Amino acid sequence: MPWMECKKMDEKLKFIAKLLDGESMASLCREFGISRKTGYKIRDRYKTCGVEGLTDRSRKPYRMANQLPMQLEKVIIQAKKEKPSWGARKIRERIRRKFPGIKLPAKSTVHAVLDRHGLVNTRKKRRYKAKGTALSYTSVPNELWCADYKGEFLMGNQVYCYPLTITDFSSRYLIACDALETTKYPYAFTVFESAFKEFGLPNAIRTDNGNPFSNVQAIFGLSRLSVWWLRLGINIERIQPGHPEQNGRHERMHLTLKKEATKPAGNNLLQQQEKFDEFIYEYNQERPHEALEMKYPGEVYKPSLRKYEGLPNLEYPLHDKVITVTNCGRKCLGGRKINLSRVFAGQDVGIRQVDDKIWQVSFMDYDIGYFDDKAERVEAGKDPFGAKVLPMSSV
Repeated sequence: MPWMECKKMDEKLKFIAKLLDGESMASLCREFGISRKTGYKIRDRYKTCGVEGLTDRSRKPYRMANQLPMQLEKVIIQAKKEKPSWGARKIRERIRRKFPGIKLPAKSTVHAVLDRHGLVNTRKKRRYKAKGTALSYTSVPNELWCADYKGEFLMGNQVYCYPLTITDFSSRYLIACDALETTKYPYAFTVFESAFKEFGLPNAIRTDNGNPFSNVQAIFGLSRLSVWWLRLGINIERIQPGHPEQNGRHERMHLTLKKEATKPAGNNLLQQQEKFDEFIYEYNQERPHEALEMKYPGEVYKPSLRKYEGLPNLEYPLHDKVITVTNCGRKCLGGRKINLSRVFAGQDVGIRQVDDKIWQVSFMDYDIGYFDDKAERVEAGKDPFGAKVLPMSSV
């Protein structure tokens, strides 16, 4: 029976389950309306990565918090109305003294209650104004990769497809073209990790300033994805907003992709992925390229010698402290919680005192900002990523 409205993950799980039950690959591919090449690809990813190799879903952890009693929540709100200038810490202490037998919630819980009822004066969020970075130009494979999302389009089942594409700048080799159901970070992470495992690591990756490549709410527009690239020793390049021609080679590939692999579109994500896989092979191995003197990209490109071996350890020998950023984007120092950014969640940062009651925060080799003994968050310093992260490559 053909796939109808089911999501790609559900179909993959059904496919693997029947394969494990002993059904033949040929009969399953006929049943699900895909080629054997796609069937073997799904089987191999399951063998290599388990269920994670099948899914594009977010791996964001989920937990149920204990619900605060309604009576206590009303007490917190009433205390705030009586003392409108007090914060969560003082409100909590007032409740402790007024009701000594009550089980007190954490300060963060008190703050969450006040925030939920609009009783917190929030600061205006800082926004990073994208300007683009220095751009490199090279004739050496893997010196620079280009990545972007080709514009979304509707498939036959009226579900949108968001193709994430990666090419090598010098050879025009199409490294990846994955049919995704969203542009969220965990989906892109899976695509890039697969590319790194197969082709090695590039020296730099060029993208636009959109999600998940950049985050306007974070310091210097960094995102979880670009922080991960930095940890792997990959430089980040961003084009100027409104100037897609700065990623022109990649955009030109998108025109060909749209013409040959999306009209007509597949009926669902897996059938669309099969179209993309066929396009990748033809584009790399059969289609001559004028800029390559009519060679195929596959004749010019060679995998990177830099192997993907996971994240190296971070060390800060010249700093006073090494602190791991919490999942909510904070660093805890001396009982204080100082906001940094969620894009650094789980990362180690270095702290060192540079003046009386002023500390500098560093990530890897980059000094990213400062805070003092009264600050609640790190304020960005001078952008360290221009010259250090983006050296111009030789042509």
